Amino acid sequence: MEEPNVLVKIENSIALFTLNRPQQLNALNHQLIDDLNKELEKIKIDKNVKSLIITGSGGKAFVAGADIKEFAKFSSEEGKNLAKDGQKKLFDFIENFPKPVIAAINGFALGGGLELAMACHMRLASDNAKMGLPEVSLGVIPGYGGTQRLAQLVGKGKAMEMITTGRMIDANQALDYRLVNNVVQSEDLISTCKELARQIAKNSPNAISAAIKSINAGFSSNLNGFEVEINSFGSCFGTEDFIEGTSAFLEKRKPNF
Repeated sequence: MEEPNVLVKIENSIALFTLNRPQQLNALNHQLIDDLNKELEKIKIDKNVKSLIITGSGGKAFVAGADIKEFAKFSSEEGKNLAKDGQKKLFDFIENFPKPVIAAINGFALGGGLELAMACHMRLASDNAKMGLPEVSLGVIPGYGGTQRLAQLVGKGKAMEMITTGRMIDANQALDYRLVNNVVQSEDLISTCKELARQIAKNSPNAISAAIKSINAGFSSNLNGFEVEINSFGSCFGTEDFIEGTSAFLEKRKPNF
């Protein structure tokens, strides 16, 4: 029996997704995007899961790009639909996911792989990681939100440089560019991500979801981030999490969310 494209392990309120196409360096194809979407839908409604870590199998790559042979013969309209469908099903879905999503970048994160990592809320990288958006060498541009998210994370000038040259950067450069939150040794990557997830899990899931929504709104041209924050702040009042959090504070105990 063939192994699934996405291996899912849930432990202590943390879901670990391992992208499982090691022979293809976990390249994103249509099936993998669909499978990820389905697994994310399950985790979204699973009240036992408070955060999610995404990593790659095989040790060489997080995701080494999109599966080029799938779209090498596409027309302009097919290419447009590919980007639109992928953004909706996976990349925008992850960015707006109500639970924190941490990318554990173990090795190469190129093209669609780096775009996947950038859609996550936080990124930790192993010290041997390599990142880049080499699409221009294929005669296209990043199509899964890469031109937008890279500029938001590293600034317009660095994004222009990385995308137009198509060159890779190493983990320490990525940290210097603020593309990743932290760099750790390969053997410590997942445990460090889990420790970050455990720190997050101590806090109100409702408030964390509201914070994700509010932070994202500040980067949307269609929304007023301050207004979203005001509304999200107000919506927290009267929730069970707010009652528990404030009660625990006044009673000098740890909250139980």
